[in-house]
Amino acid sequence: MAKIKNLVFDFGGVFCRIELQRCVDAFESLGFKNVSEFMNLYAQKGFFGDMEAGKITDEEFRKCVSEHTGREVSWDECQKAWLAFMVEVPKSNLDELVKFRAQGYNLALLSNTNPFVTSWFRSSTFDGNGHGIDYYIPREHQYLSFEQKCMKPGKEIFNKMLKGEGFAPDETLFIDDGETNLKTARELGLHTFLPQNGEEWGARLESTLNMETL
Repeated sequence: MAKIKNLVFDFGGVFCRIELQRCVDAFESLGFKNVSEFMNLYAQKGFFGDMEAGKITDEEFRKCVSEHTGREVSWDECQKAWLAFMVEVPKSNLDELVKFRAQGYNLALLSNTNPFVTSWFRSSTFDGNGHGIDYYIPREHQYLSFEQKCMKPGKEIFNKMLKGEGFAPDETLFIDDGETNLKTARELGLHTFLPQNGEEWGARLESTLNMETL
């Protein structure tokens, strides 16, 4: 087996514990009564999914939400509702990224997400210490669905990441809390690791890498 040199991380459920119902409740509080029909833990539907796939902009999304609520909903209100999805960011998981980089691993981010969530995790408020996600995984190594115009579990976004980073699949470990996404990764020859939503997974991942039990 080739030695693992590259670690590719999902965001929600891996760096941040997520809770779908909180987000549903937040959009419903804006007046969006059937929002649960559009939302899922791993991939959104309708115009929610269109935004995450880069087919519509955040402003177009805001207008769609306004149409569904029957009132003008602001960008900030939309962001606040989206961020209700994000419950907490375990510091230990971010510390692991610093440790892995120091050990010589190449890190990348591969996530289905949108401009509202991204503007938060790229801001200085993200980790509580003045750093955004770029501090841990620089922006040139981030592959976000709305920017790439494609989504997991489709293979296109994985192939874009592999080509962009120059990663060999058999030297790459993909970390994601969604089994459907891991299945695609395995079909492309990547190794996979499944953390539980919000788990402090550092010790288990380190042990897996050290034992080469992939």
